[in-house]
Amino acid sequence: MIGSQVLAGFQPDHRGEDALALAGVVLRHTLGSLTVASVRPPAAVAGHTAGGADAEWQAYLDGQARAALDGAAGVLEEVGLPEGTGVDYVVGANRGSGRGLSALARKTRSDLIVIGSAPGGPRNGISIGSTADQLLHGSTVPVLVAPKNYAAHRLEGFDRITVAYLRRPGSAEAVEFAARIAAARGVPLRLLTVAVEHTATGRAARLAEEEQRRVVDRYEAELALAAKEAADGSALSPEQIETEVVQGPDVAQAIAATGWSPGDALVIASSEAGPLRKVFMGDMSLKILRAVPCPAVVLPRLIPH
Repeated sequence: MIGSQVLAGFQPDHRGEDALALAGVVLRHTLGSLTVASVRPPAAVAGHTAGGADAEWQAYLDGQARAALDGAAGVLEEVGLPEGTGVDYVVGANRGSGRGLSALARKTRSDLIVIGSAPGGPRNGISIGSTADQLLHGSTVPVLVAPKNYAAHRLEGFDRITVAYLRRPGSAEAVEFAARIAAARGVPLRLLTVAVEHTATGRAARLAEEEQRRVVDRYEAELALAAKEAADGSALSPEQIETEVVQGPDVAQAIAATGWSPGDALVIASSEAGPLRKVFMGDMSLKILRAVPCPAVVLPRLIPH
């Protein structure tokens, strides 16, 4: 089960707290183990030459990373983990923190990477920084991103699983993954498709409206089929699966037009154009990720079991 070995990237600020809080929610269900990681830059980045100065600078960077992990231990005491949860603390070195986390995930055989949102941008929701960008275009395991201020909610679990759905290669696997989680947690599953409205004036407005109706009708039919497949292939009943086509002039406004709660979790499949066995996000998926107010997990092509 994904989430049996969780790697949480930690920064000594709110994003680190959000990541650990979200990792705790996952582990309350999987009863797995946790590795908390701090990725520091390699000593050579600072331009030091080999020898004593380089070794001294490396020791300083290691000390800073270890101090951050000491802070993580304090955060975990507040977050609370299931009794008996194994926790390890590791320091990695890489020019890119996202690439460093990917390398540590392979080294620790983690099956899920959890990170917080980058600073800046809207007060709530998900912001994509360099760490997330590197992971969302190259991780070999699912990447779970916490929205800002997630830790403040002190949630014990998820209360609904939503799939950003578009019928294409990889969508069936994403629905199957989400349905397993929803069934195991006893929460409903929602299949959600975003239909961006095309603006036009005059005679073109009527044609655009007719085309929009055709698109929505097609999406609703595809969602109905996906919901039936999810019910047939999981322990969920048809009544536990809802479908929705949400519309708006852009992705952000469409996402805002539907209901969300802090206990929601979103599942997104990787773009079919990306490399096999890695996470790779397309433009639409990135827009959805930036618009949702809840945690979101992005799956690699060929989801690991």
